[in-house]
Amino acid sequence: MLPLSACGLFGSDPGPDQAAAQFLAAFAGGDATTAAQQTDSPDSAKALMEKVRTALKPSTVMAEVTKVDTREGAATAAFRITWDLGRNRKWSYDSSFDLVSSDDTWKVRWAPTVLHPQLGAQQTLAVEDNEPSLAPVLDRDGTAVLSPERVVSVLFEKAKAGDAAATAATLGQALGGIDPSITAQTILDGAAKAGDQAYQVVALRDADYQKVKAQIYDLPGVRFTAELRLLAADKNLAPALMPSIRKAIEDQVQGKAGWRVYTVDSAGGEGQVLFDKPAENAGAVTLALSTRVQQAAQAAIAGEATPSMVVAIQPSTGEVLAVAQNAPADAQGQLALTGRYPPGSTFKIVTAAQVLDSGVATPATPVGCPGTITVNGREIPNSGKFDKGTIPLSAAFAFSCNTTFAELATKMGPSDLTTMAKRLGLGVDYVVPGATTITGSVPAASDVNERAEDGFGQGKDVASPFGMAVVTATVASGSVPKPVLIRGAQTKVDQEQQPVPLAVLDGVRGMMRDVVAQGTAAPLAAYGDVRGKTGTAQFGDGTRSHGWFVGYRGDLAFAVLLTDVGQSGTAVAATGRFLAAVG
Repeated sequence: MLPLSACGLFGSDPGPDQAAAQFLAAFAGGDATTAAQQTDSPDSAKALMEKVRTALKPSTVMAEVTKVDTREGAATAAFRITWDLGRNRKWSYDSSFDLVSSDDTWKVRWAPTVLHPQLGAQQTLAVEDNEPSLAPVLDRDGTAVLSPERVVSVLFEKAKAGDAAATAATLGQALGGIDPSITAQTILDGAAKAGDQAYQVVALRDADYQKVKAQIYDLPGVRFTAELRLLAADKNLAPALMPSIRKAIEDQVQGKAGWRVYTVDSAGGEGQVLFDKPAENAGAVTLALSTRVQQAAQAAIAGEATPSMVVAIQPSTGEVLAVAQNAPADAQGQLALTGRYPPGSTFKIVTAAQVLDSGVATPATPVGCPGTITVNGREIPNSGKFDKGTIPLSAAFAFSCNTTFAELATKMGPSDLTTMAKRLGLGVDYVVPGATTITGSVPAASDVNERAEDGFGQGKDVASPFGMAVVTATVASGSVPKPVLIRGAQTKVDQEQQPVPLAVLDGVRGMMRDVVAQGTAAPLAAYGDVRGKTGTAQFGDGTRSHGWFVGYRGDLAFAVLLTDVGQSGTAVAATGRFLAAVG
């Protein structure tokens, strides 16, 4: 057997085996003229070979003679041919053709079956891709979050529109009912910027396109393209998060395209299918998100006037259940995951853990909670300068005594809070497929004043809602979670942290319970065994404050941040709405 990919040179008057090989070599190499000369009907052969090659557009063709049977004045050559049509599309088959001898010269007896045994007269070949359907993206409960939908792009070509202003006016009037930002003027302005290119006026879901099709379909200079895209089943569900999720899973939902080769008659009608590889649809992608928890979180902060956020994590698995933002936050990006804010008194979770871990105090140890203390000339007050005298550390935590935790922090080493924060997940760097995240940072503080301020979350400490949700998930579960947004995707962490001892975490959990039972978050006692910490975090010139509540209930850890609301009570109220809706 002789593999061939180009025309070979043979001596004059070759035998049938050489004639067959020469014909296949020329055809495989794309030399239809030479191949046709090896047949008894050169014009017909050349025309069909060129037509087939143009239709299939192969990158390479390989052919080999496998056997030649000769009889008096005639022969039959068996061969195998492989078409490489690119993009991993290879088509191989076995066939044969007859040869005849005339004046001691062997020629291929031409017929369409020379190219394929099932190719008939007046037929050619065609290839077509079979595109797979996009796989849906589901939430943890199997509810569709992103679904494949037909999207129609409306394109405007000013040069072909005739009266462009009139066409734009009709188009703008029809589309303005779907998107009020589209007007005749915006269409004309867009077309002017596009120059000689078609201007995409809008991409419409098929349902919206059908509403306006009758008004715009026949407009001069307007044409349409359609494709399947993954679109949000609920446009209002985590709109700031969905683009990054869609980008992360775009390869997973594509599946593998199939393709087929078939005959086509002279009128363009499809005939027999000669090869068919079905498309392979991808399996559905499942997110860790819970639509129920996400909707509850969004509803809890929807009415806030300032950027507001909720992040919820399942402590036992690290799965991210919700990343919720209100409209003002959405306008600024993924603040819930990457915003860096002073954590205020929520950072006392870290300070308390360090105090317990170092053995300086237990939750029952008496500590002072004066209205103010002075550290190197810097006055540090409690909110409203309240004075509780000497009380247990757990009560100082529940009442959120700034003075207590500032004083305790002054006795720590420069990096003690930095290290404990990381052991609780704050300052840990994650690579989470589907999202960009920043937990926050707690720089080491060699200056005692800085350490005092850091102790109650008003120094150089910064945290995102995501970061504080990680902290509360760590307290609840006992280990720093690896947050997961897309199930099956691996989250990477910059370094593993030394676990905080269980006895320390138990102490912190009890103090977080006291915050709700008898402290600054008492309204949340109505929603079950809620444990957490409030935070009023000053920013700017110190006259304005963010409101925080971070905590957990059962296997639900969360952080709630309402920016520029003045005090933590507003965040506590939003947390109540969230927990009530979750149920």
